[in-house]
Amino acid sequence: MDNMTKQTEIRNTKQESHLGQTIIGIAFGTVEILLAFRLVFKLLGANPGNDFVRGIYTFTQYIVGVFEGIFPKVTTSGFETTAIFEPATAIAMLVVALIAWGVMKLIKPRSVNRSETTEFTDRSTQEK
Repeated sequence: MDNMTKQTEIRNTKQESHLGQTIIGIAFGTVEILLAFRLVFKLLGANPGNDFVRGIYTFTQYIVGVFEGIFPKVTTSGFETTAIFEPATAIAMLVVALIAWGVMKLIKPRSVNRSETTEFTDRSTQEK
């Protein structure tokens, strides 16, 4: 005697798009990296006349400028360079990180519904 079992399974799957999160993450990550460069360059007394250093200082000044004056700068003079610790840069890094975290929480991946149909056939022979 042949027994044949046929089973059909239909399930909805969600395919998520993380493009928005990726773009926001790259943008905020780039700003964080530039702020970190600024902090390190100031701490090590980098030459502000260098084009690369001046470019980073100019770009990040818009962000750091908002937080200047909260705490005073700490300056130490060395033989050739003057190291500066800018608390405003550290505060800007913290605020940008918190804003990035909040924006990433608000952006939800776009869901796309898709149906998948799977059919199973089981043939087995049973003898009595």
